Amino acid sequence: MTSTTDPLTAGTRTTRRRALATTLRRTTRTLRRLGRRIRHALLAFVSPLGWIGVTVASTCAAEFILLGWHELLACALALAAMLLCGLMMSLGNTRIGASISVANPRVIAGSHVVVHVDVANPGSTPTATARGDLPLGDAHRRFAIPMLAPGASRRTDVDFTAASRAVLPIGPLRVRKGDPFGLIRHERATADVLTVYIHPHIVHLPTLDAGIPRDLEGQPSGQIVDDDLDFYGLREYRPGDDIRNVHWLSTAKAGELMIRQFEATRRTDTSITIGVNPADYSGPEEFELAVSVHASIGVRCLEQHRPLAVHACDTHRNPTVPAGFLDLCSGISPDDHENPNLAQGTLMHSPDASFYFFVVGSLKAAQDVRRMILPLPSGATCVVVQCRFGRPKSVRRFRDFSLATVGSLADLPLVLGVLA
Repeated sequence: MTSTTDPLTAGTRTTRRRALATTLRRTTRTLRRLGRRIRHALLAFVSPLGWIGVTVASTCAAEFILLGWHELLACALALAAMLLCGLMMSLGNTRIGASISVANPRVIAGSHVVVHVDVANPGSTPTATARGDLPLGDAHRRFAIPMLAPGASRRTDVDFTAASRAVLPIGPLRVRKGDPFGLIRHERATADVLTVYIHPHIVHLPTLDAGIPRDLEGQPSGQIVDDDLDFYGLREYRPGDDIRNVHWLSTAKAGELMIRQFEATRRTDTSITIGVNPADYSGPEEFELAVSVHASIGVRCLEQHRPLAVHACDTHRNPTVPAGFLDLCSGISPDDHENPNLAQGTLMHSPDASFYFFVVGSLKAAQDVRRMILPLPSGATCVVVQCRFGRPKSVRRFRDFSLATVGSLADLPLVLGVLA
C-alpha cells in the first residue's frame, strides 16, 4: 500500500512552522528589549553601591524581624534614610545644553591648555544645581554647574598642562546629580568629543641639499653654479669657464664675454623612518627625543616643499603640511611587534626616494643598522640618526651611509649642518 501526503496539508504545516519561528523571533526580541529597559531602569539612577545598600538594608530589616536585634533595625533605618536623601538630591531638571571648545587644538608639550565649557538652559523651567564631569583622556575634571534660569548660560574654563606628547580626546561632558555617597545618581552625556593634538618639541634645521642634482622636477636650492637647468643670471667671463655657457646676445651688447649662471636644482624625495620598538631605547626620554628628531626633520622637508614619506611601524603617510605631519607625530607610540629591519617596510612604500632618514635608539645594534642599509637604492643618500639621551654628539661617515649621534634635540642642527 502506498501512502500519499496531501499537498495542501504539507503546505499548511510549513506555513505554521514559519509562523511559529517568526513568533519566537519576535518574542525573543521583545524580551531582550524588555531586559535592556529593566536593566537601564535598575542601574540608571541607583548605582551598584546603592543596590548594595538596598540589599543590606533589606537583610537587616528581615533579620531584625527574626532576631529582634535593635542594632539591625538601626542599620536598616540609617541605610534607608541615606537612600531616601540620595533620591531627593537626585531630583530636579538637568536638561542642560552644553558645548566644549579650545582656543587652539594643536599645542606643544608643556603648554597650558584651556577648555571652554559652555552650558545653557534651553527650557522654560529653571535647572537644578549639578556636577560636571569632563574626561581629559584618562583623567577627569569635575566642577559645579549652578542653577540656570530659562534661557540663561554660563561658561566654565577647565585648564590643564599638556605634560606630554599625545592625541588627547576631551569629552563628552557628563552632567551628574545625586548624593555625595554615590548611592543615587542621575547622569546625562552632553556635548561632543573634541581632540587636542599635543605636538613634540622641534628645532629649526639648516637646508638639506642632498638629492638628485640637475633634475627637471627639482627645487631650487639657492646655490649658484655654472651648470644646471634653472637660469639665474649673468657674470663676466673668467679664465677656465666653459665657452658653451657664453650668452652671445649679452656679450654683443656689453662688449665683453658674459657667462650664464644657474641655480642648482635638486629633487629630494625624502623618506623618514622612526624605530618604535621600546627595546631599542634606554628609556622614555630617549624615545621622546627620537620622536622630536623625526618631527624636526619632517617639518624642515615640508617647509622646503619637498615630497615626503614618513614611516612608523605599520603607519605610512605622505603628509603635505607641517601641521598634519605633527598631528601624526603626536600619535606615535612604542610597539613591541615592530619589524627590526626598518628598511623593509620603508622600501615597500618609498622605493624611489633620493634621501632616506632613519631615526633609531641607542640600543639598536650596529650590525642591524648596516644590514638594513644594504637594500637601499645605490644613488640615494642615507642618514641614520641614533639618539643617545645625554651622550655627546658625533658624526661618522661610512661608504653607504652617514651615522649621526645626538644626545639632545639641540645637537640636531649642528650634526645635520656638518652633513649638509
